Amino acid sequence: MSNHYGAIKKANFMKLILDSLAFFLGLVFSFYSISVFAQIRDAEIAKDEQNGQWLSYGRTHNETRFAPFENINDSNVQELGVEWYIDLPNDVGLVSTPLVIDGILYFVGTMNIVRAVDAVSGEILWTYNPRVAEEIAGKKKVGWVHNRGLTFYGDKIYGATWDGRLFALNHKTGEEAWITRTFSIDSPLYITGTPKAFKGKVVIGNGGTENGPTRGFITAYDAETGEEAWKFYIVPGNPADGFENAAMEMAAETWTGDWWKNGGGGNVWHGFTYDAEMDALYIGTGNGAPWNASIRSPDGGDNLFLSSVLALDPDTGEYLWHYQTTPGETWDYNSNMDIVLTDLEIAGSTVKALLHAPKNGFFYVLNRENGELISAEKYAEANWASHIDMATGRPVENQGARFNNNTKITPGPLGAHSWHPMSYNPNTGLVYIPTIHWGVQYNDEGYDEEFTSNDFEWNLAVDWTEDLDYEISGSLQAWDPVEQRQIWEVDYDHMYNAGTLTTAGNLVFQGTAEGFLMAYDASNGQTLWEKDLGLGISAPPISYKIDNQQYLSILVGWGGGGAAGIDRDGSTLGWAYGRHTRRLITFSLGGDNEIPSQPAPSFPEPLVDTGFQIDPNLATLGETAFANNFCGGCHGNAAIPAGMAPDLRASPILLDQQAFYSIVRDGALVSRAMPSHPDITDDELESIRHYIRQQAINAQRQ
Repeated sequence: MSNHYGAIKKANFMKLILDSLAFFLGLVFSFYSISVFAQIRDAEIAKDEQNGQWLSYGRTHNETRFAPFENINDSNVQELGVEWYIDLPNDVGLVSTPLVIDGILYFVGTMNIVRAVDAVSGEILWTYNPRVAEEIAGKKKVGWVHNRGLTFYGDKIYGATWDGRLFALNHKTGEEAWITRTFSIDSPLYITGTPKAFKGKVVIGNGGTENGPTRGFITAYDAETGEEAWKFYIVPGNPADGFENAAMEMAAETWTGDWWKNGGGGNVWHGFTYDAEMDALYIGTGNGAPWNASIRSPDGGDNLFLSSVLALDPDTGEYLWHYQTTPGETWDYNSNMDIVLTDLEIAGSTVKALLHAPKNGFFYVLNRENGELISAEKYAEANWASHIDMATGRPVENQGARFNNNTKITPGPLGAHSWHPMSYNPNTGLVYIPTIHWGVQYNDEGYDEEFTSNDFEWNLAVDWTEDLDYEISGSLQAWDPVEQRQIWEVDYDHMYNAGTLTTAGNLVFQGTAEGFLMAYDASNGQTLWEKDLGLGISAPPISYKIDNQQYLSILVGWGGGGAAGIDRDGSTLGWAYGRHTRRLITFSLGGDNEIPSQPAPSFPEPLVDTGFQIDPNLATLGETAFANNFCGGCHGNAAIPAGMAPDLRASPILLDQQAFYSIVRDGALVSRAMPSHPDITDDELESIRHYIRQQAINAQRQ
């Protein structure tokens, strides 16, 4: 009896000990989880071992988009199914890379609305609306309503708005910690890019090279307070005003004429990489304003720091080094594409390498310690230059490439690789590049040195839309950066396909313009799995792990330049505005949810109205007004849209003069991302109406 009682006492005592230990460990675990979360800084973001998370735009500071997970692999990927999905009926173009932190998935949608979602169940936890429509109401703004992503540092989520604001949010609640304006609301600039957080700072640039006389810059802000830390201009300003630093003084020697009157360009709208090992910030810089170098810088010159990889001190923004991919850029060959960091074994030595595939069609491997060129070879058709001279690091241009007005130049202005991110797999040693195959005929016969550009006016000084159907296609290619050669390639009929993800499971994932999510063998390009998602895909996929379950997530919502109708390719797909539901979809092995089917591709019928008498002279004027007011940036060149905005040829609003004026001039639909044009005249509005109706008649005759 006493022994039994003693055993009970001992058992109860042990239970008390275990319960106390469990309670204590629970507190420790809770504290540890909070403290680890609060300590997500550069060391954590830089390493591959992130406990299944996706902490940065390219997953880590190295921007490789490599997920080191093997649960989903080349032998079982056929078992992927839908785990959960969210319909996003109010969104249009979705191009964002989600983040996954501590079991929460964060993404940004149309009009810069941020959502936090339970990464296992798909439950929406909170939504943040920066109220872009209210910010731009009554103001002339040009830009695109999509955004490529968010960044995370410490305990905050950071994002940027179309109209030029940078904000910080509490990661748990979505409550705004701070918000600051990065440029004047009246500037012809916009933001579509992802901010980059590192070392207690957040950097952001902007787009707008084509929107007027802009001078590109990148700005860093204190991550805790939103106070400006430093700013670096990409091109020099008016020498009479003095130079901000020695780098600008050096750059000014590579410009001629009165370049500053047309801005110079160099807008940094994408392509930021922080190197935690070298403690350097690398940025890819934009093309010139205007495009045409002979007008921008009439006596020649390299025009630094256009179309360059630029290394800056992350603490001060001071210049460290640069490598210019396209000296004297004149084809819209910017270098805003992603910058990937890795170590490569080249000629028996380990090289701290920087990998870059800009628009100009050459794949560059640089030594990121000093910016020296290691190698450069064509990864796509590029007839503007024959090769890169390894002695000088400069391209050897082909005769006639600078607008002889008779030659189709490859790549076209969308480049051989646009912003859609490539990925790098350290196991295969290959880079997976979404590649564009396209060329155009540039023609600058109608422009001379008297060309001037004003805010919110087309700033190209060259035409390139004469033959937009020239040899259009796309591909996914696996590229060996050491041997500088293609290993395998998958061809696509359409050119504007999404960014890539590669994994330790020997897989490459990519969404296509035709609406398929594809899985390929990373070694040989064999198709292993595909899923028709019913709508063109522009966003890159991500992968994460929670409780030893690997997930694959992707935003489905045709967007970006392909949806703008910049070329003719996007308009042939049938992703009509408002027709198909946008979604966030997450897959897992054995996922068994069904996604509601999407409508078939459709093409709005141009409206027939015999009562609207077209004035040919007004229609001719309207073609110019349509272009100058950037209507084609969303509604398509020649008013032939590709899904970003309604088909105006099929819209009854054009038949109602008052309604049309109210929308275009007064901003009646600003909540749906149609900005106002308060200074547009009645004559311009009427001419645009006649031009669009003429385009509708032309379409009916085809």
